[in-house]
Amino acid sequence: MGRSPAVGQVVDDFRLPGGELTGDGFVRTDYTLHGHRGSPVVLAFYPGDNTPVCTTQLCSYSDGLESLGAGGAKVWGISPQSVDSHEDFARSRGLRLPLLADTDRAVARAFGITAPLIGLRRAVFIIAPDGVLHWKHVTAVGATFPPADTIGEQLSRLGTN
Repeated sequence: MGRSPAVGQVVDDFRLPGGELTGDGFVRTDYTLHGHRGSPVVLAFYPGDNTPVCTTQLCSYSDGLESLGAGGAKVWGISPQSVDSHEDFARSRGLRLPLLADTDRAVARAFGITAPLIGLRRAVFIIAPDGVLHWKHVTAVGATFPPADTIGEQLSRLGTN
């Protein structure tokens, strides 16, 4: 397991395939941190599609997108499942945030959140518009997650909301 980036540290770029539910379609593309410089990015790592806690977490973030994205923030869900699995998950739950596929867990390792048995720890990272890590929340076991309003408060400290 790698070391989690420290708050105040520039986060390394990455590229992951993913997709986003838009209207009746699911638009697939590659996502990079560098491609979103100038806007804050919320990375919500979760262990698996269609699991009880992950579903609750992603639904709450999807429902809170209007307030979370008010200042241009992007919210991405990241897990080890395939883009096909993400599409099924997004369609079944009406999720309106991009879901990215870290199938080899390389990005999870870079963020220091891989874990035996569960694959990865549930974690949320807020990357400031300049690419610096602003805030993070990493769980030990993964049964809890920060609510959307907590993330919104952190984003407001960046002056984005």
